[in-house]
Amino acid sequence: MLRLYFTAAKYLSAAKNSVTRFLKSKEEGASLAEYGLLLALIAVICIVAIAALGTRISTMFQILSTSI
Repeated sequence: MLRLYFTAAKYLSAAKNSVTRFLKSKEEGASLAEYGLLLALIAVICIVAIAALGTRISTMFQILSTSI
């Protein structure tokens, strides 16, 4: 029983140390890789939106120009 107590105390101490190190870390902001991934995602979304809506908008303007 005493052995179980010391084992649990050891793991709790290690968990406490990990949480303390995490909270004291000075890491701030996003890295260049994260900004690059965001930029790539935004570019892909724009390309998909333009490809999906491009023909519809072109058709709409052609119909509008012929009706005028």
